Amino acid sequence: MRSSALVLPCHSLDETLAFFTERLGFRLDEIYPADAPRIAVVSRGGLVVRLEEGRRAGPGLRLSPTTPAPLPGATPDGLPLEFVAGGERPLPPPLPAERFALHRGSAGDWGRGRAGMQYRDLIPGRIAGSYVASHIRIPQGGPVPDYVHHHHVHFQVIYCYRGWVRVAYEDQGPPITMQAGDCVLQPPHIRHRVLECSDGLEVVEIASPAEHVTLVEHELALPTGRMLPEREFGGQRFVFHQSAKACWHDWRLPGFAARDTGIAVASRGTASVVVARVAGPTREEFVAHAAGFVFDFLLAGSVTLDHGDESVVLQRADAVVLPPRQPYRYRAASPDLEILEVAMPAKIETSPATRAR
Repeated sequence: MRSSALVLPCHSLDETLAFFTERLGFRLDEIYPADAPRIAVVSRGGLVVRLEEGRRAGPGLRLSPTTPAPLPGATPDGLPLEFVAGGERPLPPPLPAERFALHRGSAGDWGRGRAGMQYRDLIPGRIAGSYVASHIRIPQGGPVPDYVHHHHVHFQVIYCYRGWVRVAYEDQGPPITMQAGDCVLQPPHIRHRVLECSDGLEVVEIASPAEHVTLVEHELALPTGRMLPEREFGGQRFVFHQSAKACWHDWRLPGFAARDTGIAVASRGTASVVVARVAGPTREEFVAHAAGFVFDFLLAGSVTLDHGDESVVLQRADAVVLPPRQPYRYRAASPDLEILEVAMPAKIETSPATRAR
């Protein structure tokens, strides 16, 4: 066997995890998903335990065999055996977002996530698990009870929406302080740790896939004392985009300007991240895009979105997913409108379209 774990069901992952780590001296190795953890892997002295909240079956063994030979499904005494492929599982390719989705910022659907953070899901259905967009907040500032960790993802970006947060990243020099309007590209498996934040911190995180494993790093301390900006992690480079230093240029929608974060280049075309604002008279024509996934989050102001046969007025903190090849337009924008847009893949072509009647 390459690896093995004792699987234990639990009613409350928080309580059981605290019992194993604080009372029994186990260390946390993995936890997921970050916005609503229900599985954690802990270890001590060679014993690995997999805690699964809500698991209906009793205890069992989870094993990674070294050969594909047929293996029993239980011990002679009836203890269930679960066999999985050893090593890190490959990530499934993301699916295109075929349906329009809307989440209202006024919804009070906050839940408790990893490290005491509060999360709410901005994409209903998560497009069959391909993407997650989370609005995350920490009401009370100060030191954050985080630990050095990394994520098994295709792509992950963090946008600082309100307040400030101090974070240390592997081989990226001393800790950085993200202010409102700044964002980072967290390449796959870059080690990082949230250190402290202001009162009322709010960030928006977009990642693929939706449910990804957070792995705890026990050996590497941050910061590392090295500054290696060209280092790649999973084929991508770390980006720290600061809004105060940004340049604005024409956006793909007439009458709008945008600041490019540099994430399209650093991620090798995996995704693009821009912030758009009103720059002059807008031509309220219908357009369509050909990207697999386009997510818009209203940072400020308001705008009317026409899509299909419907019209919705979007306000601050509302979020939408705009499906490919479906006509839409933004109109009646307030002067203070700002939109955070994340597209996958990075190359997004927009063409005129006719609204269906």
